[in-house]
Amino acid sequence: MTASPAHDLPISPSPLGAALPRFEDDRLLRGDGRFVADLAPADALHVAFARAAQGPARLTEIDTARASAMPGVRLILTGADTRGPGRAAVNPLVENLDPGDWPILAHDRVAAAGQAVALVVAETLAQAQDAGEAIGIETEALDGLPAAPCFSQTWNSGDIDTAFANAAKVVRLELTYPRVAPMALEPRAVLASWAPAGLGVHLSSQTPHRARADLAAILGIPARKIRVVAPDVGGAFGGKASLTPEEAAVALAATKLDRPVLWVATRSEEFLAGPQGRALELAGELALAANGRCLGLRADVDAELGHWLTYSAVVPARNAARILPGPYRIDALAVNVKGGRTARPAVGIYRGAGRPEAAMLMERLVEKAARALGADPIALRRANLRPPDGFHDGADFAGLLDAAARARPARRGALHGVGTALYVEPCGQGSESATLRHDGAGRFTLATGATTQGQGRETAYSQIAAGALGVTPDAIKVIHGDTGATPAGVGALASRSTAIGGSAVLEAAERLIAELGQRDWANAPIGQVAVSYKAPDEAWASGAVVASVTLDAETGTPTIERIVLIDDAGVVVNPTLVEGQLRGGLAQGLGEALFENVVYDAHGQLLAGSLMDYAVPRAGDIPEVALISRPTRSRNNKLGAKGVGEAGCIGVPAAIANAILAALAPLGVEHLELPMTAAKIWRAIREAEKTR
Repeated sequence: MTASPAHDLPISPSPLGAALPRFEDDRLLRGDGRFVADLAPADALHVAFARAAQGPARLTEIDTARASAMPGVRLILTGADTRGPGRAAVNPLVENLDPGDWPILAHDRVAAAGQAVALVVAETLAQAQDAGEAIGIETEALDGLPAAPCFSQTWNSGDIDTAFANAAKVVRLELTYPRVAPMALEPRAVLASWAPAGLGVHLSSQTPHRARADLAAILGIPARKIRVVAPDVGGAFGGKASLTPEEAAVALAATKLDRPVLWVATRSEEFLAGPQGRALELAGELALAANGRCLGLRADVDAELGHWLTYSAVVPARNAARILPGPYRIDALAVNVKGGRTARPAVGIYRGAGRPEAAMLMERLVEKAARALGADPIALRRANLRPPDGFHDGADFAGLLDAAARARPARRGALHGVGTALYVEPCGQGSESATLRHDGAGRFTLATGATTQGQGRETAYSQIAAGALGVTPDAIKVIHGDTGATPAGVGALASRSTAIGGSAVLEAAERLIAELGQRDWANAPIGQVAVSYKAPDEAWASGAVVASVTLDAETGTPTIERIVLIDDAGVVVNPTLVEGQLRGGLAQGLGEALFENVVYDAHGQLLAGSLMDYAVPRAGDIPEVALISRPTRSRNNKLGAKGVGEAGCIGVPAAIANAILAALAPLGVEHLELPMTAAKIWRAIREAEKTR
């Protein structure tokens, strides 16, 4: 492959370089992963941030004199130094979006506690941290936590007023899906170097090409003079899909210095200022006929977006709204969605991005309706399923539900519950790029605009290309994550990499065969093709989950005995990779249902700022899991694949919540907020005992 001029940009040291080595999926298991923190050369300078202790507040003074005189300090930047020509982009998926400000460092006003006010670069990390603590920051608190509207949108269909007027029963539900914190193996990290040729950046990112475009806009540097490389990322889950202010600040600092500059966020900084997920308020009303037919659905989705907007800030609320009513046929709909900025960290996409929230609202409404009508919840679902030809991408909802019904165990005694949830998942859409080159000796180099964060994308792509070319996968070298060596692409998010990136790989292989006119690769000439594949429509995955839960009457502790996950991921390229994705997502879904909640006090101060305060699932928390595949081919992309990266966490929280509430139903308990902790369950049991 012809090297891009961007290879002249300063990436030092260069684990990739002009001749890129093969990525091997088992390197991380061998301990051979190379994350951003592993790439810093010996002469790298180190970054620390001084952060505001309160917000919203007026920033009255920043005193850097003492810090500037401290040993090792090379540079201090404040908000006044960071006003550039542009800002990071926000995806305009709604018509009336107000993206607001995107400050690299706070200037004049602190929007939230924890916002970065100053950046310090020093010879060592300890020196940078000491100097950061020596910066004097004076603020005057502003009253309250003001919310600034950013967008709103409405979806309507059918005659909603008549549907509710004719209803024999109406059930209502309000719920909060709390903030959750992505728990990547490596936190946000950036290593930036400047030279006359331009800017080189190693970035822990899902979207290196987008990051390059954002840096170009923010710094006023042509994109061709910026090279972004995403090495081993160590997980992302949506939290690394957008360039963050701190990353932009580090890149800016590098342009003012003659040595590489490194910043790796601490876990506490991630809790305090990193992008978070969920944070939706949902309310729904479901109108039903006496025979259980769903007549109409009204729903409101209210998103808290934080004090700056990520690129995909509107996606979770928009997804939740447009997914409703999920797998069910309801002709009359009125769904309203809105979002606003608040004095807290940004909220962006997080594994599922609106899909678990929609499933939680819809599946709990269906369970509540079944109890109100005295109906079997499985039968009520079956009576209201969409037919296969009435769904966006085809789906066997009846088959999924039948498999779930067979997996449901019998209820066993007091405080045992079984919960079911169906889900749908909009996933692969849009375009992705691929370049495929034959070296003239039976070996191939595949460069993709997609990236990987540990999903095994190298394996899947080499399998797809090898299958089409008629060679073994080890004949394919896969290159990704480097804007200097790959075609411009979207990256890895929204469960799109196999469906869209894989379709681009398949098309590239087919074009290479057609161009060279043979499959005798040992004797074929050198050849190369470049494609940008655009899917004709969006792929939609679906599935069903069954959870069996027992509650301890004395402590309230829930024991998840078994989870059955039945998934339709379309064409499956590698079953082992699919299983890994489902199990990982399932663990995160379990955490959301039972443990995870980023808590703030009434003044916006973070109360869950470390893993001492924020609980995530451990190995012992994971129950027995049965995975069942029921694939139907997607008709909306070349490969026929649907998404699987988010599927594990979409239906699991709703199934667990339904199981817990089923166990509590004999006590008269109808509602618990997420996460459904042992303490909440214990209090619900005690309160129920008082009224019996």
